[in-house]
Amino acid sequence: MKILPKAALTIFLLLLTFSLAFSQKSLKTEYLVDPLGLDTSYPRLTWQMDDDRPRAAQSAYRVVVTKEGNEEVWNSGKVPSESQLVEYDGEMLEPFTTYFWTVEVWDKAGNSLGASERATFETGMMGETNWQGAWIGDGQGKEVKPAPYFRREFIASKHVKKARAYIAVGGLYELSINGKRIGDHRLDPAYTRFDRRVLYVTHDVTEALHNGKNAIGVLLGNGWYNHQSTAVWNFHNAPWRNRPTFCMDIQITYEDGTKETIRTEKGWKTALSPVVFNSIYTAEHYNARLEQPGWDKPGFDDRDWKDVIYRSAPAKEISAQVMPPIRHNKTIPAKAVEKINDSTYVFDLGRNISGVSEIKVKGEEGTVLRLKHGERLDEDGRVDMSNIDVHYRPTDDSDPFQTDIYILKGSGEESFHARFNYKGFQYVEVTADRPIDLTKESLTGYFMHSDVEEVGKISSANQTLDGIWWATNNAYLSNLFGYPTDCPQREKNGWTGDAHIAIETGLYSFDGIKVYEKWLDDHRDEQQPNGVLPSIIPTSGWGYEWGNGPDWTSTICLIPWNVYLFYGDTRILEENYDAMKRYVDHITKISPDGLTSWGLGDWVPVKSKSPVEYTSSAYYLTDARILAKTASLLGHEEAAEKYALLAKKIRDAINRKYLNRETGSYGSGFQTELSVALYWDIVPDELRGQVAENLAKRVEKDGFHLDVGLLGTKAILNALSENGYPDIAFKVAAQETYPSWGWWIVNGATTLYENWKIDSERDISMNHIMFGEVGAWIYKALGGIKPDPDYPGFKNVLLEPHFVEDLEHFEASHQGPYGEMVSSWKRVESGVVNYKVKIPANATATLILPANTEITGKEVPAIKDVPLDGKVAYKVSAGKHEWIIKR
Repeated sequence: MKILPKAALTIFLLLLTFSLAFSQKSLKTEYLVDPLGLDTSYPRLTWQMDDDRPRAAQSAYRVVVTKEGNEEVWNSGKVPSESQLVEYDGEMLEPFTTYFWTVEVWDKAGNSLGASERATFETGMMGETNWQGAWIGDGQGKEVKPAPYFRREFIASKHVKKARAYIAVGGLYELSINGKRIGDHRLDPAYTRFDRRVLYVTHDVTEALHNGKNAIGVLLGNGWYNHQSTAVWNFHNAPWRNRPTFCMDIQITYEDGTKETIRTEKGWKTALSPVVFNSIYTAEHYNARLEQPGWDKPGFDDRDWKDVIYRSAPAKEISAQVMPPIRHNKTIPAKAVEKINDSTYVFDLGRNISGVSEIKVKGEEGTVLRLKHGERLDEDGRVDMSNIDVHYRPTDDSDPFQTDIYILKGSGEESFHARFNYKGFQYVEVTADRPIDLTKESLTGYFMHSDVEEVGKISSANQTLDGIWWATNNAYLSNLFGYPTDCPQREKNGWTGDAHIAIETGLYSFDGIKVYEKWLDDHRDEQQPNGVLPSIIPTSGWGYEWGNGPDWTSTICLIPWNVYLFYGDTRILEENYDAMKRYVDHITKISPDGLTSWGLGDWVPVKSKSPVEYTSSAYYLTDARILAKTASLLGHEEAAEKYALLAKKIRDAINRKYLNRETGSYGSGFQTELSVALYWDIVPDELRGQVAENLAKRVEKDGFHLDVGLLGTKAILNALSENGYPDIAFKVAAQETYPSWGWWIVNGATTLYENWKIDSERDISMNHIMFGEVGAWIYKALGGIKPDPDYPGFKNVLLEPHFVEDLEHFEASHQGPYGEMVSSWKRVESGVVNYKVKIPANATATLILPANTEITGKEVPAIKDVPLDGKVAYKVSAGKHEWIIKR
């Protein structure tokens, strides 16, 4: 064995330490890896210390940002700080420019761990004045059904060094260059309030271009911009509705340094495409006989195509789309196929998804296929859509719900999937107008959603519990399409109540900050001057008169606050502070006594319905508290005091009317009434134990089953586990008989439902997220992983695991801003568990256990706080820990 010299050994150890210090993937700009097309002047830069050494911590950092040519534009200097989130603070960023950045970190001993590898970000338009292209269209009216093609040829006479396409669209688009589709995004750009904000997308098209002739092709879809289908929400009457239009600049930098912009203007040609109908809400119809091979390639004969016309921009605000795109995220082969007759087949994917199906088929020219998508089958084995088409109001039979129509061209094997639509389904019934041969391999499903990174996992000894978590995540993703929705089939609407109930569920399992930041932009676009918000966002104008109120539209406060807790980033609070104030002030104006009955109430209850005034006032109270804390964080102390006093007034008003101090009960003593009081901290401290005991007895009386609606599901499990009854909470959560989440799972659910009754005649979408709080509860109660409001972003992790008796082992992990945290336990014997914890570098944890707990191990944590309310808190440092815990 060769002995290394001392100097070489030192260098080796330093390099080894550095290898632990950074993960290139962990360096993000605006929470994305190497993003293109940023518009913000002050992008946020984040990193992680991937350092497994015990008690690892950062004492200082230095961020250096350069641009092309290695010109330094910002050097933060050595900043004594533990922060791993910094806002760019250098020279004014230039549009269309690539920037590089590195971070150097010093550990707690003051040793530099070296500089990271370079991360990049690239700016986009940085303002509307930098657009060169014009908005163009095909001159057709909004009722015209076929989607338009657009094309343009140009010559690149030099070698291309870099090329970017910037495309803004009223509607949806697919971009192709020289016959190849650009990128893997779907349904771009994301849905917005089109007359107030339109998004543009940036593509790297360097490899698509070549010397000589090039051809650009654009196919436009309707999306929510030109909603031709008719349903109860009146999107066909949206004030922005028009024939799709787009504006595009392709900026080319050649090897010799010269630049050229190919832009939308006169000279582009247009024609109708084989997409003869497309609706984001219903389906897509495609006539393959109308295809024009080579339409997006050089040399295509477009003499019969028309000239484009100029259009006005749909909105003044043209913003960069900066969030994970929608993709065909997972391919789902058909699990089974049933041949009904010579021309009808029913395919089963084996699970419920949001997305599209792709059919591969051979047949005669002119054969008409109808692909009907649904979530269940009728007694004859055919697709039954009666549970999801109840709000559709078609004017004729030309636009069947969730039914693609494909007309074969008759030239060998053909394939089709919808481009400008998605659906919610498990089954696809394929019907032809003449006999046709299909096999199980003929149809494939694509699970589509915003491609957010998975950041959380759980596993346990209870198969039903794991199934609930998995189904919850499937329902969450099925309802994430650039904004959170309620269901992917019947509505596709951004119901506010569904979203705030599921916010923690989403953030524990997925890195969703950019989607929520975009959706809060939509909130501000939709908010009326008096502060009122609609119940669905975005909206065509529907929802300001029904379904809104604090129990639903508290999203304006709850979403920013939870994002802040999970990421430790105040920007979302800063951007929405004024909107939060206007909203709370409006409720205050119409609720002088501190109580409000504005709202929907505990939606879809099992049997007991709590008063709307009670539940709405609880959310009004929560909004006031969040606003007070936000004002304080942002330095508005006078406002903080004002809203803290308002919160006290509301709490007192609720307790005066609904609390029976003698019995320790609220209202009629329903599960929702008692759990809401506990979860939202309405109960006076001296009565908390009595109210919790009453809740436990009520749940036991109800057979350890749920008797709540939407609002009650947010509170019930948390109220039990946080107030001394975790075993009862687990019993309810893992229950397998009606009504319960487990009842769905043991009956074959792969997503969450809209109604506890599987055989309900209405309100029975089979892919809804509104009852999804159970997913977050699993992390919070069984794993005990919670953000600390005093040290948000999991800078300090609150660990309060409940080792429930009916579960043998459990593990939860979550990848937070500082890295992965793990909470894992396994029962050794009755009352004794082996508990393992991992806390990431530069973070700490507070372990909270019952005061009568004995904890032993190699390194017993020090007590942080004296016993309080029957609990004791321990200090836990970064690193891996293992203890034996006895009760």
